[in-house]
Order: sequence, then structure tokens, then C-alpha cells
Amino acid sequence: MIAGSSPEPDEATVRAVGKLSEALESIERARGHLYSWHQLTGKADFELGDAAEMLADAGHQDLAAELSRELVGRNVLPDRWSFQAIEEYEDTYYEPLRRYESRVRELLTAGRRHLHEAQLKEERRTHGHPHHTAAPGNP
Repeated sequence: MIAGSSPEPDEATVRAVGKLSEALESIERARGHLYSWHQLTGKADFELGDAAEMLADAGHQDLAAELSRELVGRNVLPDRWSFQAIEEYEDTYYEPLRRYESRVRELLTAGRRHLHEAQLKEERRTHGHPHHTAAPGNP
């Protein structure tokens, strides 16, 4: 331990903070899926516009007009397009969780991330092997 640094957290604390970080990682993945949903929904909206034009060109003006009026540019949720749903998710859930996880790490692990994984790496690596270094630049 470095002089003046915080004491190492106990194993129960490391596990608890690790579980909190694991939850954040799951939320990061969920957020990525939301962006996929957002992009696919936007792509589909433009495809619907193309389909409406094609229906009109094929002589089906009534169906084209109905498609354009009812579905092109439609809200995906009440009063919201997909980007607005993502913004609400980020403001309401994602950012508060990120801030909380960061605060807990600062309080309990001096801000260090992935302590459990670092312990596993230390246990599983072959000491002295050039491809099993402890950290970048650290044998």
C-alpha cells in the first residue's frame, strides 16, 4: 500500500461494489439496445415513406395517403419519438445510476474500478510471463 493511501477494502466491500458495477455494465448494454431500437425505428420510418411513395406510383394513392398520414413520422410512445424516450431514460435512470456507482467507488475503493477482476487477474496470471503482466508497463 502507498503511504497516505486508503486501506484496501475488505472482500465483502469489493464484492458489493463489484455487483453495483456489474449492474451498471448491464445498464450500459441496455442503453446500447435502446440506441439500436432508436436507429432501427428511424430507418423504418424512412422505409415507410419510401413505401408510401411506391404505393402512390403504383396507383394506390388512397393507401399511400393513409400510410403517410397514419404511420410516417408517428410517435413511437405517447407524445414521443424514440430519441425522446432515450433522453428520458438517460435522465431518469441511466445518469443517476452512473453518478451513484461512481460515488460509491470513490467512497469505498478510492475510485478504483474492477477490483474483483484485478484480484482474479492477479490470481490467474503466470508471474514473470511476458503475456501475463499485472498492468501496462508493470511486470
